[in-house]
Amino acid sequence: MPKITFIEFDGTAHEVDVPAGGSVMEAAVSNNVPGIDADCGGACACATCHVFVNEAWMDKVGERGDMEQSMLDFAENVRTTSRLSCQIVLTDELDGLVVDMPEAQH
Repeated sequence: MPKITFIEFDGTAHEVDVPAGGSVMEAAVSNNVPGIDADCGGACACATCHVFVNEAWMDKVGERGDMEQSMLDFAENVRTTSRLSCQIVLTDELDGLVVDMPEAQH
């Protein structure tokens, strides 16, 4: 069961254990992590689940898809490590994943 750490802009950390198979966004929503609104419910049709993936995890989470990149064009403060958490599928390999949330979602 992967453990994910969500870090709010102010440094508040939320560690959650979730089963593999869902998305990082679903893990946040089901554990009431503030800052992940997920307005579209995971359809990659908004950017309210924007996160910054810790550099050490970038290779493991994979690259952005074209639709995800299009949605990130509407997000604030996009970085090279920006991802939509609805597009990161949890696997056991992602146990320990750390993501930070942008100030705009604070």
